[in-house]
Amino acid sequence: MAREDVHGPIDFVLIEFSADRLTGGGAQAMLDLVDKEIVTLFDVLVVGKAEDGSVYAVDMAEDVEHVGGFAGLAWVRSGLLTDDDMQAAAEAMEPGKLAVLIVYENTWARPFVAAVQESGGELVAGARISAQDVMDALDAMEAKEAPESRQPVAATPSGG
Repeated sequence: MAREDVHGPIDFVLIEFSADRLTGGGAQAMLDLVDKEIVTLFDVLVVGKAEDGSVYAVDMAEDVEHVGGFAGLAWVRSGLLTDDDMQAAAEAMEPGKLAVLIVYENTWARPFVAAVQESGGELVAGARISAQDVMDALDAMEAKEAPESRQPVAATPSGG
């Protein structure tokens, strides 16, 4: 199977920033992943949500002051994202904030996907667990285990 016939899982992330400006540090990290062929970018869109709840797209090429280093990703537009997608993303946002909506392919998975397909397998379900949920679960497990490890072990008499 030719490499161009196979795609890795396609994901999206919506990253909200605490102010009405982006620094762009994340943009450079994303470009590093692209350079290493770990991901392929399909769409990058900066979404704003005004205090009154209205939603707008920020022109990344023209509004460099607000998008910082993300301006360098203004070229990433496949057409997959629609206005409806932007509105849906904005529902998760707080008013007065900017967010970056990124659609990307997990390019690293292409060889795995090809091997699965060649052996007759087909991906029928997938899910993403947020990093925060994993960290919270690990912290909860650690907190639960910590008191048990500190309890003294009672000596029991042996056979007798």
